[in-house]
Amino acid sequence: MERFEVYIFTALCSVNFLISCLLFSKITREQRDPYMDEIFHVPQAQKYCEGKFTEWDPMITTLPGLYLASVGLIRPVVWLADLKGRVVCSTAMLRFINLLFNSGNLYILYLIICKLHMKDKSRSASRRMFSALVLSTFPVLYFFTFLYYTDSGSTFFTLFMYLMALYGCHKVAALLGVCAVLFRQTNIIWVAFCAGMVVAQKLDETWRIDQSKKRDEKLPSQVPLTVTGVIRVMRFLLDFLKSPNNIKAVVSSTWPYIAVAIGFVFFLVLNEGIVIGDRSSHEACLNFPQFFYFLSFTLIFSLSTSLSYQRAVRFLQSLKKQPLVYSFLMLTFLFLIWKFTFVHKYLLADNRHFPFYVWKNIFRRHDAVRYLLVPGYVFATWNFLDTLRSKSLFWCLAFCACLVAATVPQKLLEFRYFIIPYLLYRVNIPVPSLPRLFLEFSLYTMVNAATVYIFIYKTFQWPNNTAVQRFMW
Repeated sequence: MERFEVYIFTALCSVNFLISCLLFSKITREQRDPYMDEIFHVPQAQKYCEGKFTEWDPMITTLPGLYLASVGLIRPVVWLADLKGRVVCSTAMLRFINLLFNSGNLYILYLIICKLHMKDKSRSASRRMFSALVLSTFPVLYFFTFLYYTDSGSTFFTLFMYLMALYGCHKVAALLGVCAVLFRQTNIIWVAFCAGMVVAQKLDETWRIDQSKKRDEKLPSQVPLTVTGVIRVMRFLLDFLKSPNNIKAVVSSTWPYIAVAIGFVFFLVLNEGIVIGDRSSHEACLNFPQFFYFLSFTLIFSLSTSLSYQRAVRFLQSLKKQPLVYSFLMLTFLFLIWKFTFVHKYLLADNRHFPFYVWKNIFRRHDAVRYLLVPGYVFATWNFLDTLRSKSLFWCLAFCACLVAATVPQKLLEFRYFIIPYLLYRVNIPVPSLPRLFLEFSLYTMVNAATVYIFIYKTFQWPNNTAVQRFMW
């Protein structure tokens, strides 16, 4: 980073932190007491602050990473500032931890973007910095910066792990992966993705060497992201897996992640499942439409950066060239929606969350609506893959496999589950132009402003309940 870039980025981080502090102060004044899931998280963290590490609320379903991190950050501050009394681990103090994680996410996102796009000289420093700022204000993530939830810390450690994996520091990445899993168990999927990324690099190298030996065949050195490319590479994958040397090379490169995976398996056996605490509300199932919801969510939030006239034309041309492929894809989507749509009881009952209204006003209008959305899902799928054309087929296969594993087993439609996969997708597509970034930032800012305004001012009460209720993601 050049000196001028350092100064600008430092100023950017400072302004972002100042604005976040002002919003934090306003939200905390309006909602002083723990709200929603905070009624479980805050008392548990306060027990840890008191040194009561053996006491556990059975309603909490995640590991204690958030509480351990909070105590680790608060205790030194308390000692330095000589704080005493209830302010030490108050709701406001605990929430402030996520404000620190937000600043960390901005910095990590910037480093990831620089690493992934360092070879592209056309990407100026201003575009890299602005892109990081935009993603750090991603609405679903940014809102939970102001509440004591696991999302900010979970995102920070997962992105930090990914950054270290990009630099080849796999032992450090695996340790950070453990931290990410302690925040949320499903982050083991992104530990697997980092391992899959290493395997994809090995496959790419072997593919290029293999194709260089076949000079008579006019095959590209890079595996194309097409259906024919997938078919052609199947034989290569089988040959790769048959070689003991290849397996040995993969294991020697990914053993830190394998060690984490083995430890996670031991946890599953001892815990008798992935969820701790209240398991009745977190049952796994094959909810395939969750994958379609994520693709639609991604299309909407990346619309200003991913959609263009040229891409729309390419989609229509692809539709004309391969009508049978798209017909098969639509039939598959229809079948998956028909047989594998599950609706969580919280989605139907809790009117404080935005997904409640998405489901009520769209999917519950008529039974046919979920099938009528299939053409949109097909386009969202194509757009998702087309924006990742710069990545190899092996990388895309690893990412999509992890994406399916992260979304499909979830019965509850919860936008928070989409934060990490969306950010990983967004940093891996080409850095948009400044006008497009400005449009994206404007969209995020408007959504953030509307969300905070609704949360603070549009309160309501349930019948026979005097508690103030607020709308949120």
